Amino acid sequence: MIGKLTGVFGGASVEGAALLEVGGVGYSVRVPLPVVQSVKQGEKVSLYIHTAVRADSIELFGFLTEEELAFFKLLTGVSGLGPKSALGVLNGADVGALKRAIAGGDAAALHKLFGIGRKTAERIVLELRDKLGAGEAASGMGADAEALEALTALGYRLEESREALKRLGSEGAGDVRARLSAALRQLSGN
Repeated sequence: MIGKLTGVFGGASVEGAALLEVGGVGYSVRVPLPVVQSVKQGEKVSLYIHTAVRADSIELFGFLTEEELAFFKLLTGVSGLGPKSALGVLNGADVGALKRAIAGGDAAALHKLFGIGRKTAERIVLELRDKLGAGEAASGMGADAEALEALTALGYRLEESREALKRLGSEGAGDVRARLSAALRQLSGN
Protein backbone atom coordinates (compact mmCIF):
# COMPACT_ATOMS: atom_id res chain seq x y z
CA MET A 1 0.00 0.00 0.00
CA ILE A 2 1.18 3.52 -0.79
CA GLY A 3 1.24 5.91 2.18
CA LYS A 4 2.78 9.04 0.68
CA LEU A 5 3.93 10.21 -2.74
CA THR A 6 6.34 13.09 -3.36
CA GLY A 7 6.90 14.25 -6.89
CA VAL A 8 6.24 16.87 -9.53
CA PHE A 9 2.66 17.99 -10.17
CA GLY A 10 1.92 17.33 -13.84
CA GLY A 11 -1.49 19.01 -14.04
CA ALA A 12 -4.94 17.48 -14.06
CA SER A 13 -5.98 14.54 -16.21
CA VAL A 14 -9.05 14.48 -18.41
CA GLU A 15 -10.91 12.60 -15.63
CA GLY A 16 -10.11 15.39 -13.15
CA ALA A 17 -7.41 13.56 -11.21
CA ALA A 18 -4.03 15.11 -10.49
CA LEU A 19 -1.03 13.66 -12.29
CA LEU A 20 1.93 13.23 -9.97
CA GLU A 21 5.25 12.28 -11.58
CA VAL A 22 7.40 10.27 -9.17
CA GLY A 23 10.65 8.70 -10.36
CA GLY A 24 9.56 8.59 -13.99
CA VAL A 25 6.12 7.15 -13.23
CA GLY A 26 2.96 9.27 -13.55
CA TYR A 27 0.40 8.46 -10.86
CA SER A 28 -3.23 9.47 -11.33
CA VAL A 29 -4.38 10.68 -7.90
CA ARG A 30 -7.83 12.03 -7.07
CA VAL A 31 -7.43 15.11 -4.88
CA PRO A 32 -9.72 17.80 -3.43
CA LEU A 33 -10.24 20.73 -5.83
CA PRO A 34 -8.26 23.19 -3.66
CA VAL A 35 -5.14 21.08 -4.27
CA VAL A 36 -5.51 21.28 -8.05
CA GLN A 37 -6.21 25.02 -7.78
CA SER A 38 -3.31 25.84 -5.44
CA VAL A 39 -0.46 23.71 -6.81
CA LYS A 40 1.18 24.89 -10.03
CA GLN A 41 2.22 22.56 -12.81
CA GLY A 42 5.88 21.58 -12.43
CA GLU A 43 5.84 22.30 -8.68
CA LYS A 44 7.05 19.64 -6.22
CA VAL A 45 4.29 18.34 -3.95
CA SER A 46 3.84 15.64 -1.30
CA LEU A 47 0.50 13.89 -0.92
CA TYR A 48 -0.69 11.53 1.80
CA ILE A 49 -2.35 8.65 -0.02
CA HIS A 50 -5.40 6.47 0.53
CA THR A 51 -5.64 3.47 -1.80
CA ALA A 52 -9.17 2.32 -2.64
CA VAL A 53 -9.23 -1.22 -4.01
CA ARG A 54 -12.34 -2.57 -5.70
CA ALA A 55 -12.97 -5.66 -7.78
CA ASP A 56 -12.62 -3.67 -11.00
CA SER A 57 -10.27 -0.81 -10.07
CA ILE A 58 -7.56 0.59 -7.84
CA GLU A 59 -7.75 4.33 -7.18
CA LEU A 60 -5.44 6.67 -5.30
CA PHE A 61 -6.79 9.60 -3.27
CA GLY A 62 -4.28 12.25 -2.16
CA PHE A 63 -4.27 14.96 0.51
CA LEU A 64 -1.84 17.69 1.49
CA THR A 65 -2.15 17.01 5.24
CA GLU A 66 -2.55 13.97 7.43
CA GLU A 67 -5.59 15.67 9.03
CA GLU A 68 -7.36 15.76 5.65
CA LEU A 69 -6.53 12.10 5.05
CA ALA A 70 -7.78 11.08 8.50
CA PHE A 71 -11.03 12.99 8.01
CA PHE A 72 -11.47 11.47 4.53
CA LYS A 73 -11.13 8.01 6.11
CA LEU A 74 -13.76 8.96 8.73
CA LEU A 75 -16.12 10.02 5.94
CA THR A 76 -15.62 6.79 4.00
CA GLY A 77 -16.56 4.91 7.17
CA VAL A 78 -20.08 6.39 6.99
CA SER A 79 -22.50 3.82 5.57
CA GLY A 80 -23.35 4.54 1.94
CA LEU A 81 -20.54 7.08 1.49
CA GLY A 82 -17.78 5.90 -0.84
CA PRO A 83 -14.41 7.52 -1.54
CA LYS A 84 -15.63 9.63 -4.47
CA SER A 85 -18.55 11.00 -2.43
CA ALA A 86 -16.26 11.67 0.53
CA LEU A 87 -13.91 13.58 -1.78
CA GLY A 88 -16.90 15.58 -3.03
CA VAL A 89 -17.69 16.60 0.54
CA LEU A 90 -14.08 17.74 1.03
CA ASN A 91 -14.35 19.84 -2.14
CA GLY A 92 -16.94 22.02 -0.41
CA ALA A 93 -14.97 23.33 2.58
CA ASP A 94 -11.96 22.89 4.76
CA VAL A 95 -11.83 20.10 7.33
CA GLY A 96 -12.33 22.50 10.26
CA ALA A 97 -15.65 23.80 8.91
CA LEU A 98 -16.85 20.28 8.22
CA LYS A 99 -15.94 19.14 11.73
CA ARG A 100 -17.74 22.11 13.28
CA ALA A 101 -20.91 21.38 11.30
CA ILE A 102 -20.88 17.71 12.22
CA ALA A 103 -20.05 18.26 15.89
CA GLY A 104 -22.78 20.88 16.08
CA GLY A 105 -25.30 18.44 14.59
CA ASP A 106 -25.95 20.82 11.69
CA ALA A 107 -27.05 18.38 8.98
CA ALA A 108 -29.03 21.14 7.25
CA ALA A 109 -25.85 23.18 6.78
CA LEU A 110 -24.02 20.17 5.35
CA HIS A 111 -26.90 19.58 2.96
CA LYS A 112 -27.11 23.21 1.81
CA LEU A 113 -23.43 24.01 1.70
CA PHE A 114 -21.93 20.87 0.25
CA GLY A 115 -24.60 19.66 -2.15
CA ILE A 116 -25.12 16.26 -0.56
CA GLY A 117 -28.52 14.72 0.00
CA ARG A 118 -30.45 15.45 3.17
CA LYS A 119 -30.43 11.81 4.33
CA THR A 120 -26.71 11.48 3.64
CA ALA A 121 -26.01 14.68 5.59
CA GLU A 122 -28.05 13.37 8.53
CA ARG A 123 -26.23 10.03 8.38
CA ILE A 124 -22.83 11.78 8.40
CA VAL A 125 -23.82 13.79 11.49
CA LEU A 126 -25.31 10.75 13.23
CA GLU A 127 -22.34 8.47 12.61
CA LEU A 128 -19.49 10.98 13.11
CA ARG A 129 -20.72 13.40 15.78
CA ASP A 130 -19.54 11.29 18.72
CA LYS A 131 -16.26 10.43 17.00
CA LEU A 132 -15.40 14.10 16.61
CA GLY A 133 -16.28 14.97 20.20
CA ALA A 134 -18.40 17.73 21.60
CA GLY A 135 -15.44 20.12 21.72
CA GLU A 136 -15.86 21.19 18.09
CA ALA A 137 -17.91 24.38 17.90
CA ALA A 138 -20.66 24.69 15.32
CA SER A 139 -20.39 28.46 14.96
CA GLY A 140 -19.75 29.78 11.50
CA MET A 141 -21.28 26.86 9.65
CA GLY A 142 -24.89 28.00 10.01
CA ALA A 143 -23.89 31.51 8.93
CA ASP A 144 -22.27 30.14 5.78
CA ALA A 145 -25.33 28.03 4.95
CA GLU A 146 -27.62 31.06 5.31
CA ALA A 147 -25.24 33.28 3.34
CA LEU A 148 -25.03 30.63 0.60
CA GLU A 149 -28.80 30.45 0.41
CA ALA A 150 -29.02 34.26 0.14
CA LEU A 151 -26.35 34.41 -2.58
CA THR A 152 -28.09 31.79 -4.71
CA ALA A 153 -31.42 33.60 -4.20
CA LEU A 154 -29.69 36.73 -5.55
CA GLY A 155 -28.80 34.82 -8.71
CA TYR A 156 -25.19 33.79 -8.07
CA ARG A 157 -24.22 30.27 -9.09
CA LEU A 158 -23.85 27.74 -6.28
CA GLU A 159 -20.18 26.97 -7.05
CA GLU A 160 -19.06 30.60 -7.25
CA SER A 161 -20.94 31.36 -4.02
CA ARG A 162 -19.29 28.45 -2.21
CA GLU A 163 -15.87 29.53 -3.46
CA ALA A 164 -16.41 33.15 -2.35
CA LEU A 165 -17.40 32.03 1.16
CA LYS A 166 -14.45 29.65 1.33
CA ARG A 167 -12.00 32.41 0.34
CA LEU A 168 -13.26 34.52 3.25
CA GLY A 169 -11.70 32.12 5.74
CA SER A 170 -12.83 33.07 9.24
CA GLU A 171 -13.70 36.69 8.36
CA GLY A 172 -17.00 37.49 10.09
CA ALA A 173 -17.40 33.90 11.31
CA GLY A 174 -20.82 33.27 12.85
CA ASP A 175 -22.31 36.53 11.52
CA VAL A 176 -24.56 35.97 8.50
CA ARG A 177 -24.65 39.64 7.50
CA ALA A 178 -20.88 40.05 7.71
CA ARG A 179 -20.26 36.86 5.70
CA LEU A 180 -22.86 37.83 3.11
CA SER A 181 -21.53 41.39 2.73
CA ALA A 182 -17.93 40.21 2.38
CA ALA A 183 -18.92 37.54 -0.16
CA LEU A 184 -20.93 40.06 -2.19
CA ARG A 185 -17.96 42.46 -2.27
CA GLN A 186 -15.78 39.62 -3.48
CA LEU A 187 -18.25 38.44 -6.11
CA SER A 188 -18.77 41.94 -7.46
CA GLY A 189 -15.01 42.47 -7.74
CA ASN A 190 -14.69 45.20 -5.08
